[in-house]
Amino acid sequence: MSAQTDPVGAPAFASAASAEGVPGPGDASAPEFAPSPDRAEFHPAAAYTLTLPSNPRPIVILGAGGIVRDAHLPAYRRAGYPVFGIYNRTVARAEALAAEFGVERVFGSVAEAVAAAPSDAVYDIALMPEQYLEVLEQLPDGAPVLIQKPLGNHLADGRAILELCRRKNLVAAVNTQLRFAPYVAAARERIARGDIGELYDLEIRVQVNTPWQMFPHVLTLDRLEINMHSVHYIDLVRSFLGNPESVAAVTVKHPAKAHANSRSDIILYYPGRQIRVVISTNHDHDYGEKYEESYIKWEGTRGAIRAQMGLLLDYPTGGEDRLEVQYDDDHAAGWQPIPFEGSWFPDAFIGSMGAVQRFVGGDVSELPTSVDDVFDTMAIVEAAYDSSAAGGIRPPYLAGESHASADSEAAPGETGVTTAATAADEDADAIADPNVEEEERI
Repeated sequence: MSAQTDPVGAPAFASAASAEGVPGPGDASAPEFAPSPDRAEFHPAAAYTLTLPSNPRPIVILGAGGIVRDAHLPAYRRAGYPVFGIYNRTVARAEALAAEFGVERVFGSVAEAVAAAPSDAVYDIALMPEQYLEVLEQLPDGAPVLIQKPLGNHLADGRAILELCRRKNLVAAVNTQLRFAPYVAAARERIARGDIGELYDLEIRVQVNTPWQMFPHVLTLDRLEINMHSVHYIDLVRSFLGNPESVAAVTVKHPAKAHANSRSDIILYYPGRQIRVVISTNHDHDYGEKYEESYIKWEGTRGAIRAQMGLLLDYPTGGEDRLEVQYDDDHAAGWQPIPFEGSWFPDAFIGSMGAVQRFVGGDVSELPTSVDDVFDTMAIVEAAYDSSAAGGIRPPYLAGESHASADSEAAPGETGVTTAATAADEDADAIADPNVEEEERI
């Protein structure tokens, strides 16, 4: 990742209590370990502060699907961002959203929307990845554009999008909005100023029953969980720690379900520092709310912060969001709440659009969610699928010294590991319809 601007100054490793009244780490029992001030988590980009743009530009939304209804338009209305118009091939759908949210213009083609748009418009693409290249090609050269995640379903898709954006000199970013969720922003601020010291553990755990059937267009994809869901967590980790050196992963499908992989474990390696980074997801936990989990946890040399992502609990109704901190020198106080306002949906979409607007408006000097940056997120997604396909290191079992393992003769796909190639073979007749226009995914 590119060098980042520190909006809060050097980390104050012996900071006092925060202004919000959350107790800070004291000096008396501080550990002897001295955090390295050059760690990436201490230097977040200025765009992560969630400050609104000083002069918001008009937004042209390309797509009128569920994500636009549930997140984009509510977020923009809350932030006061002006929406110039909405394009959708099915004009009636765009008209319905325009009426609901007070948008004056509706367009039936991208060309029509571009022709009518102001010269300073920001384009907001909320379509399926299969349509990105066609739509991006029609935008004015040099235009600012926010592209819905993921940046393609395969790395080759992402590379083609990247090259097109470079050729047209587009100011292109990807809507990796979890980076801007209010509880993530609050956690990032405290981590940046050193409240919990240097990170040594970052864990993201999701164990829920995800209703994939609500998003029928993802059910026929040859890849599902990592590129459609865990991509958020991979991207979030990068926004704190930068790029890992390597990746190990396993991703599998449910044996009784037709869709592709729905459970994953991903390990990211950062040589040179003692940190464990694990992403663990299970979208097939259909056993009630008692043991459901959905959290991000940062542990540091002076304390820990935990965020509960309520959106994924009983989706789409959602559960409670929580953000808590505990300091090493005050275990008696236990976990204390950290105040924040808003949730992942829709509020994180304020920040992701705001980052683009602030960059093109000159409010910040760096666009941390640029296509160039998020391409590396997709590179990790690809590496995770490759790692799962390759399998792990086989232990030197005693029995292996006398005869070959029967597993070595298993046909592809019989090891329990879902590979991209295996999934593609299984679903060759069920590839997503490229004419689907709205982005419908979690």
